[in-house]
Amino acid sequence: MSLVRRCFAIPALLFISALCAAQTRPAREINRDIAAKIPERMRHFVDEKAVAGVVTLVARDRDVIEFDAQGMADTEANHLMRKDTIFQIMSMTKPVTAIGIMMLAEEGKLSLRDPVDMYLPEFKDLKVAANNGPDGARLRQPDHAITIRDLLTHTAGMTDAAPAAIGDYQHAMNVPLGEVVNHLAKEQLLFQPGTAWSYSSAGIEILGRIIEVCSGQKYEDFIGDRILKPLGMKDSFFFPPADKVDRIAMVYVGKDGNLVRAPGDILGGDPAKHRAGSVFSAPGWGLYSTAEDLLHLYQMMLNDGTYANHRYLSPFSIHLMTESHTSDIRRKGWMRGSDYGLAWEVVTDPMGELAGHGLGSYGHGGAFGTQGWIDPTNRLITIMLIQRADGGTDTMTRVFLNMAESSLGK
Repeated sequence: MSLVRRCFAIPALLFISALCAAQTRPAREINRDIAAKIPERMRHFVDEKAVAGVVTLVARDRDVIEFDAQGMADTEANHLMRKDTIFQIMSMTKPVTAIGIMMLAEEGKLSLRDPVDMYLPEFKDLKVAANNGPDGARLRQPDHAITIRDLLTHTAGMTDAAPAAIGDYQHAMNVPLGEVVNHLAKEQLLFQPGTAWSYSSAGIEILGRIIEVCSGQKYEDFIGDRILKPLGMKDSFFFPPADKVDRIAMVYVGKDGNLVRAPGDILGGDPAKHRAGSVFSAPGWGLYSTAEDLLHLYQMMLNDGTYANHRYLSPFSIHLMTESHTSDIRRKGWMRGSDYGLAWEVVTDPMGELAGHGLGSYGHGGAFGTQGWIDPTNRLITIMLIQRADGGTDTMTRVFLNMAESSLGK
């Protein structure tokens, strides 16, 4: 063998050896002593009135390591928190909408690089602010039309604020999705598409409308028929049915060291009204769900797109959703040490690990403090469901996530 061929062959052999070693490495044992202490620590935060109650779930593949409920779901009604309590998971809805988009992409009904105006012509005349110097207020044409991928990665430049004409739609929920999107098409972009990152629920609302156009179904019906029902997510919905209202957790805010019911101007409106009479499905934040239902969804993602012998997405689509798409953009994601995939936040740096996430983990949080994360390296799923609308739960979140990752032994 020539010297050149040997130089190429040796690294290849080393890579194959390392790959084989990784495949044969025994799975980490579960440290059940650490997992068993999670409920005790969560109880501390309930006692300190950080939250009224909490449901936590930790699983490795199909093995549930820890599943517990602490505190109250509704203090005024004297409803205890239970494992099957239903929560407003808010922005944890976004990856569900993205899964719907990926399903349509696999069917050839859209392409992620397609301009949005191919499906929604009202977006043809978007404008973007110059954003610098004396011409800062001047509007320009975008360098390129916003694409479906731009919306999925929050790099389209869409605002997160409600258009003035429908300023209260996010809590009144009185404007249909198609009409909301028509108003969003009149808003100017914050920056040239693809050049920066700005979190935008409005961008995901647009994706929900694209699902309607490409599928011929209402957004909530498509998500229900293609994702929620087949996955056995029996307690997941956008508009609460009457027979499930008693199991929905109340949303709280802090006041003078105590917790009181959240006001009616939060996302979704008065939590005690359970969106009665609503017509807006909110593809960016509208889903109610439970820990068990979310476990099914996350097991599908962890298993390369399959659950209970049914394929929902291809391994390629799972990979595409959960790799970094924003590595060349500074200041992105909700926490230091992360990038954004396609509607999933992806941990790419040790700073993200300090928050309790293994490197390569992906997941999403919600406005009321809910969290759901998947660690594909360690095959770990972590879910924490709470309902507090004004923040103040970061320490609780990090404690839970750190304990969950630490429950895997060496």
